[in-house]
Order: sequence, then structure tokens, then C-alpha cells
Amino acid sequence: MKNPERMILPSTYYFIHYAALATLAAFQVLFYQSLGLQGSQIGLLTGIAPLVAMVSAPLWTGTADATHRHKLVLGLTISGSVVVALVIPGLPSFGWLIPFVVLLAFLSAPVIALIDSATMAQLGERRGRYGRIRLWGTVGWAVMAPIAGWVIDRLGLPWAYWMYAIGMAVALLVAVNIPFHQERAGVSFWHGMRTMLLNRRWMVFLTMVFISGAGLATMYNYLFIYMESLGASKTLMGLSLTISTISEVPVLFFGDRLLRRFGTRGLMLMAMGMVGLRLVLYSTTSLPWVILLIQLVHGLTFPAILVAGVAYADQMALPGMRATAQGMFGSTLMGISAATGGVLGGILIDQVGPAMMYRIVGLVLLGSAGIFAGIFRKRT
Repeated sequence: MKNPERMILPSTYYFIHYAALATLAAFQVLFYQSLGLQGSQIGLLTGIAPLVAMVSAPLWTGTADATHRHKLVLGLTISGSVVVALVIPGLPSFGWLIPFVVLLAFLSAPVIALIDSATMAQLGERRGRYGRIRLWGTVGWAVMAPIAGWVIDRLGLPWAYWMYAIGMAVALLVAVNIPFHQERAGVSFWHGMRTMLLNRRWMVFLTMVFISGAGLATMYNYLFIYMESLGASKTLMGLSLTISTISEVPVLFFGDRLLRRFGTRGLMLMAMGMVGLRLVLYSTTSLPWVILLIQLVHGLTFPAILVAGVAYADQMALPGMRATAQGMFGSTLMGISAATGGVLGGILIDQVGPAMMYRIVGLVLLGSAGIFAGIFRKRT
């Protein structure tokens, strides 16, 4: 680790960023609903963000790497997100919401990828310690979520956006002080991009990320619908999120040990299998409280994917293309896979119901994990 004291800055940034995100993520749909929007309109607004992120994250991070202006790109995207978030609550109609929701997604998508690249550069050969730094984001989310609920309950849903804007404005003050130790590229940016896209190991890994991310999207988008069908109360739903958040802590804290034990691809493979198992377990219960027990394995799904993905992206990045690699990973996990999983999950729910939807997707992930395990075994 190049300078342990400097890791305070990215740790602080993750805490503030995810605290701000917690004010918006859980209440965005409720805000749309309060405007009287129909389900199809809400679905369009929530589904469009990952599609935009799929394009904007690698576009912004690639621009940062190509121009070596990482702080400028980071400052512009965070500042723009603050302004757009302040404007959205005052928009008069669905027609006005669409372009501003798209703009917010376009501006916010690359931020974490840029911070991740700076963090990994500072960690150097200690990249396995990333989880301990990123852990502060989980803490920020856990601390802020109940506070946001209390404020919004008393002051109204527009405060979901206004608190997000305030939080990101504070985050900007931290972000501008985070150093970017970015190497100069030995080749042109576009040549380096082509090299990465032709790297079979990198593409196989991103395929695993895509499949796992699609499974996670079906899980997150429709869990409350499934719990409601089982008769779960809103309190139980909230408790399920609390448990899953707490389960992230040990996995992120001991991420370096997990990477040493399983390697990046091995940890990714285990996470894929756990996503599949978790989905299948959901489909087998008719008791809402059992969902709480299943939530305990959350730490071995999304956080494990995050630890493995950020480390592998840093490992695969060509000199001078750290941010680009993180953008490719982030856009795969939070962009195309999130959109795909959301759409396919909705189609399956209409056709077979939520329980069978979870079972089908879970079995697909378990089968995929088996296939990739066989591929890796042959190569070794």
C-alpha cells in the first residue's frame, strides 16, 4: 500500500457516496408513484438507468484515461449529478422526467468506477484490501437508510433527491482531494481498448459477471413483490434489507483472504453459484420469515462479485487504462446485466409467477457455474 494514511480519503468517499445513494435508491420508485405515474411509466424510468449506464460508464472512464483528466471528469459528473437531482422533484410531468432521469444516470454511472480505479492504484500490490476500503460504503448505507426514511416520512418524498444532492455535494469535496496515480499508456487508447476486448480471459470473466448480474437483478427487482405474495409485512421487508446489508461486512473485510484462498476467478465462480443457490432457496419457501435466513448469504453474492471484479479489472487493465477496465466491469454488472435481468424477470413473472421465476433463473445460474467450473478445470 503506497500510503496508508491516504486511504482515509477513498474510505470517506465511499461512506458519503453510499449514504447519499441510500436516500435515493429505496425511495425513488415511491416518488414516481406519488406523482400518479402508471406501472409501465415507472418501469420505463427505473429500467432506463442501467441501459444508460451500460454506455456512459465506459464512455466517461475511457475519456478520463485517454485525456489523463480523471479529476476533471470526476468533478464534472458529480457536479452534474447534484444539479440534476435538485431539479427532478420540481419537474411537472412524466415527459419532463424522462430526459432528466436519463441525464442523472448518464452523469452518475462512471463515478464509482473512477473512485475504484484511484483506490486500486493507491493500494498497488495490496489490491486485495479493496474490500476493507469499500466496506465504508456499506456502513454509510446502513447508517443513512433509517435516517433518510425518518426525514422523508416527515418532510416528503422530494427530500429523497434533495438529500442525495446534498450528500453528493459533500462527496465532491472529498473526491477532488483523492490522488489519481495513473500510468501513461504505452499504446494509443483505441489500440489498448481493442487489446482488452480481444483478451479471452477478460471477456470470459465479464460473461460471468453478466450472468451473475442478471440473476442479481431478478433478485433485487422482484424480492418485495415475492415477499408480498407470501404475506410479508413491510417491516419484514425492511428487516430483510438490514440483514443483507450486515452480511456484507465480513466478506468485504476479509476480501483479501478470500482472494488469496480462491483467486479472482474462483471467487467469482463461487459468487455465481451462491446467487443461483439463493434464488432457488427463495423459490422453495412459503414462509416469509425464511427469507430473512436466506438473506444471510447475501454477502457471498454481490459483495463477493464486487471484490473479485474490481481486483480482476485492475489486474487485466493495460497501463494507463485502469479507469476504463473498471468502467467495463461496472457497466457489465450494473448496466447491461441489470437491464437484462430486470426485463427477463418481469416476463417470467407474468408467465410463471415469482416463485417459479426465481427457480428457473437460479437453476440457470447454477448450471452456468458448473459450465465455467468445467472450463477452468480443463485449462488448468
